[in-house]
Amino acid sequence: MKIKYKNIKKKMENKEKYDHNKTKAPRIGTRHIQCLLIFFGLSAALMQRVNLSVAIVAMMDKNSANPDFEEYVWSEKTKSYVLSSFFWAYFTTQIPGSQLAHKYGGKIMLFCGIFFSGLLTLLTPLSVRIGDWKLLCALRLCQGLFQGCVYSSIHTLLSKWVPPEERGSLGTFCYTGIPFGSVLMLLCSGWIASSSYGWPGIFYFSGMLSLIWCLAWFFFGASSPSDCKWLSTAEKLFIEGALVTSAQPEHAHTPTKTPWAKILTSVPFWVLLVAQSAYAWGFWTLLTQIPSYMKSILGQDIKSNALKSSAPFLANMFLTLVFCVLANFLIKRGYTSVNASRKLFNTIGFWVPIVPLILLGYMRADQSELAVIMLVIAVGVNTAGSLGFLVNHIDLSPNFGGILMGMANCAANIMSLLAPLSVGFIVTDAKNVHQWRVVFYITGAMYFIGNLLFIFFGQTKIQPWNYPKRQLDERHHIKFETIKIENECQRNT
Repeated sequence: MKIKYKNIKKKMENKEKYDHNKTKAPRIGTRHIQCLLIFFGLSAALMQRVNLSVAIVAMMDKNSANPDFEEYVWSEKTKSYVLSSFFWAYFTTQIPGSQLAHKYGGKIMLFCGIFFSGLLTLLTPLSVRIGDWKLLCALRLCQGLFQGCVYSSIHTLLSKWVPPEERGSLGTFCYTGIPFGSVLMLLCSGWIASSSYGWPGIFYFSGMLSLIWCLAWFFFGASSPSDCKWLSTAEKLFIEGALVTSAQPEHAHTPTKTPWAKILTSVPFWVLLVAQSAYAWGFWTLLTQIPSYMKSILGQDIKSNALKSSAPFLANMFLTLVFCVLANFLIKRGYTSVNASRKLFNTIGFWVPIVPLILLGYMRADQSELAVIMLVIAVGVNTAGSLGFLVNHIDLSPNFGGILMGMANCAANIMSLLAPLSVGFIVTDAKNVHQWRVVFYITGAMYFIGNLLFIFFGQTKIQPWNYPKRQLDERHHIKFETIKIENECQRNT
């Protein structure tokens, strides 16, 4: 009877597998359109952050920008305040934003974050003329407040739209919008600043693109497959059938209670938080300081500065696609497990850039080409971390992936705030290469420690607190009924 029970169970499992394959959606579907929209939305959000990094070079150097626009004489410390002001309030709305995205859906929160931040981007030139750097800091602070929900909204959307087997590739593709937005902004900003639009054109360009994206997202975006009117039945069944660990469709609009205590005592989550904080320190140190480093140490003008500053992020975007293909190949062929893949690519993204970063601190003005190569390696290979820690939130908890991202990103963006400020305190003389060397050493140490902890303590196993109490009760009931059936079968034999 025991053998018969196992055979019946095996047949049921095969039937479920067959039914799932029958409802398999086309390779390209609505979920890919949603991911493409998220990709461009994240690009728009990053453009709003990066625009000031290049614009400030033109704003403080009349000879390298359009002479028709005012030059601002700010100290290095003041400049660090301006560059870091976006993050002063950004981290405060991470957790509230994730809760709102969990409750009301990722679509509306992502729309609001980028729309209001885009409006403030258009007002940036006016704010500088009226209130100099102080009003500029206030405006950037407000932008940070609005954008605090962006990443958690995206993770919430991915947990609803992307099946587990496509999570690595589609999830990482969405976050490729980060280097894409950076490259687009860095490439265009030098030309815009030297044109008749001057440095204000940099803000008008990024602001208008953001509002155009908002219009497209309003009409075509959706919080979940059940909210999408033009999603085919086959694809809807495929997605919901694949997301067996996510919230059930009938509970999609019933917010479950967040297990805060269990999350805060979870070792894998804390390790993820540290890894994300280390990544944020390095990424934003390089992103906000590369234009200044290129000008002060390598003596590059605004046009070549923008071109060479964008080269590392262009490599970052290209290598993201390469690493995605490689990761899928290794997992599908069975060469690596999901857990091994996360740690392998996190190691590549964190530890490989350490060497070029240290070498970067020893570059001279006549070695600008070699310095660009070092930056390309450091920033380009760094993208492998996207296949490591960046999707690990959903690995640990598909139901609360957006909330985990909000919590981790809150801590990470404290680092994003401290990184530019630390550069302002360390680099008192922008032409002193020894001071820049300290900046690169600190960044390398952050990468090393963050990945070391992730290797030893990181996990991809779904945590027990992922399941709401109601689902756990159902699971216990099913298990209890199964045991009853087994006992009954044994008595009958």
